[in-house]
Amino acid sequence: MKKRSGFQVMARLIRLVKPLTGFMLLAILMGLVGHLCAAFITIFGGYAVLEALHFDTPFTLTALFACVVAFAVVRGFLRYAEQACNHFIAFKLLALLRDRVFRALRRLCPAKLEGRDKGDLISVITSDIELLEVFYAHTISPAAIAFLFTIVMCLFIGYFHWLLGLIALAAYLIVGIVIPLGISELSVGDGMKFRRGSGELSGFVLDSLRGLSETLQYGQGRKRLVQMNEKTDALAKDEERMKRTAGRNSAVTNTVVLVFYLVMLFVSALLYQSGAVGFDGVLIPTIALFSSFGPAIALAALGSTLQNTFAAGNRVLDILEEMPVVEEVTGRPEIAFTGAAAEHVTFAYGEETILSNVSVEIPKHSVVGIVGRSGSGKSTLLKLLMRFWNVQQGKVKISDTPINQINTANLREMEGFVTQETHLFHDSIKNNLRIAKLEATDEEIEAACKKASVHDFIMTLPRGYDTPVGELGNTLSGGERQRLGLARAFLHNAPLLLLDEPTSNLDSLNEAVILKSLHEEREGKTVVLVSHRQSTMRIADTVYSVEHGRMS
Repeated sequence: MKKRSGFQVMARLIRLVKPLTGFMLLAILMGLVGHLCAAFITIFGGYAVLEALHFDTPFTLTALFACVVAFAVVRGFLRYAEQACNHFIAFKLLALLRDRVFRALRRLCPAKLEGRDKGDLISVITSDIELLEVFYAHTISPAAIAFLFTIVMCLFIGYFHWLLGLIALAAYLIVGIVIPLGISELSVGDGMKFRRGSGELSGFVLDSLRGLSETLQYGQGRKRLVQMNEKTDALAKDEERMKRTAGRNSAVTNTVVLVFYLVMLFVSALLYQSGAVGFDGVLIPTIALFSSFGPAIALAALGSTLQNTFAAGNRVLDILEEMPVVEEVTGRPEIAFTGAAAEHVTFAYGEETILSNVSVEIPKHSVVGIVGRSGSGKSTLLKLLMRFWNVQQGKVKISDTPINQINTANLREMEGFVTQETHLFHDSIKNNLRIAKLEATDEEIEAACKKASVHDFIMTLPRGYDTPVGELGNTLSGGERQRLGLARAFLHNAPLLLLDEPTSNLDSLNEAVILKSLHEEREGKTVVLVSHRQSTMRIADTVYSVEHGRMS
């Protein structure tokens, strides 16, 4: 995780507001005027007291009461409008952020996300982004409002005497800046620890739900529950510590505010005794200070919450600023498929070399088989053909063109990839298949399913192709999911089919049907077939054997 200071996180998050700058300026203006109306309602009350005591004031009682009523109405309207504007900005930006995060995840996938805790990613996409609402709705404009409001009120109070203006300035700075920064420094790391713990707990719960049947089968439910409770208790302790910090923050703020009330009253009284100010110079500045701490206190309250918000922002920015292993290629001429090849390819995951000087020829309209033991690098070779990773040495080519020089969209159109584990979304069978071709007709879907030997099974279901498959396809067997994955590949109708153990979960009868379909498709398709089964290799024109990352 990249280390950023709170100011760096804040600056980066503020930059995201650029599309909504007009709304933000409007919210700041309405907030400033609204807070001034609230403060001057009380100040007008002070002038009414002076008028009632027959002191010279610039207002009549009638005018003062009229101003109080008008300012109260305007204050109510502006407060509502400011909050509505701030929350419009916040929720609009949260939607934009989620869109950007999903785009970033697509860009990073699969290389940077393989092995990443999915529960933690879900926590970032949901709760971490949601926490940024505090920053966008209750931090940016309140900070700007407090700054402008401080200037106006210091000038107003300083009009009676410059020393009173300085006291007001010191009060606003200490309450609005010094206390939040001090509390924030005391709680450094608490927010990030809490967000990490929250992400770990989400990952643990997701993992527990997915492995529920295994947990029950081996009687590990109690142990799993104890582990979950331990994580929950640790998270609760972190939250309790943050709540205590918030309580101290509130106590310190209220104490400092009370002290400055007394200081203002005491100093203005001394000035009155010395003749430096009149009675209005005691009453009005003191009342003005009493009624003007709202924006500063709003900032003070952020001291104990911003660490959590900045931690969430840091985790979101980590995803947005993460550099992908494989950059998307655009702007190149489109090419048609005429064959593929791997030439002297070497590839390693970190320090572990998976493929070493591997070469494979994949002529057009051929079926190429690749066999080898688990971990020998067969699946990795298919992923390199898909350009999920870049090779360290050698070249992978499509149509005699290095694949890092082919538009990514063009490459994906030419290739259909079926992995050992088929992911199914919580949707109908038909919609799961249409991922491969959004505009596919019902006839095309049925034809693809017949080739994958899954049409007859689908027709036995209560709602046929409209039958929902359940989350992760857990209402289907492994063989049924695998056949739906093959149907997707047939529907995608790419000229190059990359099949990773396409019959591993099938019985011999369904395997024969699918191999027959592949054999019949060979005139219009090129197939790379990875399998442990020798029976699957019967349709291959050429068979390569991979052992310990080397081709034989």
